[in-house]
Amino acid sequence: MSFELLAEEGGARRGRLHTAHGVIDTPAFMPVGTQATVKALTPDEVRDLGAQVLLGNTYHLALRPGAERIARLGGLHRFMGWEGAILTDSGGFQVFSLDHLVRVTDDGATFRSHLDGSDQRFTPESVMAIQRELGSDIAMAFDQPVSWPSTSETARAAMERTHRWAARCLATEAAPGQLRFGIVQGGFDDDLRRESAESLGGLSFDGFGVGGLSLGEPKALTYDLLSVQTAILPRERPRYLMGVGTPGDLVEAIVRGVDMFDCVLPTRIARNGSILTRRGRINLRNRRFIEDKGPPDEACDCYTCRRFSRAYLRHLFMAGEILGHRLASIHNLRLLVRLVAQIREAIGSGGLVPAMTTLRAEWALAPLP
Repeated sequence: MSFELLAEEGGARRGRLHTAHGVIDTPAFMPVGTQATVKALTPDEVRDLGAQVLLGNTYHLALRPGAERIARLGGLHRFMGWEGAILTDSGGFQVFSLDHLVRVTDDGATFRSHLDGSDQRFTPESVMAIQRELGSDIAMAFDQPVSWPSTSETARAAMERTHRWAARCLATEAAPGQLRFGIVQGGFDDDLRRESAESLGGLSFDGFGVGGLSLGEPKALTYDLLSVQTAILPRERPRYLMGVGTPGDLVEAIVRGVDMFDCVLPTRIARNGSILTRRGRINLRNRRFIEDKGPPDEACDCYTCRRFSRAYLRHLFMAGEILGHRLASIHNLRLLVRLVAQIREAIGSGGLVPAMTTLRAEWALAPLP
């Protein structure tokens, strides 16, 4: 397993991450399969959209159906019928999102299950053991993010705990062929973000996640803090911006040196009747689409856009038909996977700047800085 850095241009990188279940061409967008499924879609449908890697969630899978059960059933790949690579998040974001239901010490975090209220305990060692049982290709270290806004004191305490936990995660046994990524934190402070990247960048992780961003802070601050850390993290290892996935975010992060992304946004808004287009997000429940014969996005090559109109999708959502969720999810995921692929193909050709300028114009995004 290794990461090949194939080309660099204007800060953007094109690479190839080798895993136990196949190659991931980067930059790559990872559809989210939190509970061992990308909601409303089959694994074959997700593969046909161009996805090479999916994300599963340690917190949710540990609570239901349980990592030991998944291991007895042959591991996460066999359990969910996905033959490509799988990255499992550590569950840190979910645990600390429970707010008053979580108690944290240097040893780990105690929290109450959102399913049945039972007491649960996550430590760096237990989180890595869960991911070992799941058999994911990439396991994320256990970290402590902070919410926006936060004080420098709160951010420093969480960052230093994250660093101590990272070393403990590295000291555990990994599943055969399993890669392990550390997660840099630092809240919303330039100096802390720099310190975290320098500290964790010196550890022997196979790659690094950038966590704790896009949590409500201004977008300009998100991009500035991201730039601080990508400039420091080891060049030869992949960088993963966690939980970020709007078209604008993908473009801005790629030019700042990010290699991997995940986000629930494309499937979540699809279930609510919204789709992503090159001119922004639209709500198909709006009455103006009642007789709209056009495809969801004229430039999209997905199954939904080739076969169906906005009027038909609106009808499905107004009638409460599950097919609407499926068709909108197919479109939204394909749109993002294809966008990232278009940028990836331009990196190293000498045509990145004109390609990005064209994409920004097509997608009505801010111009290049």
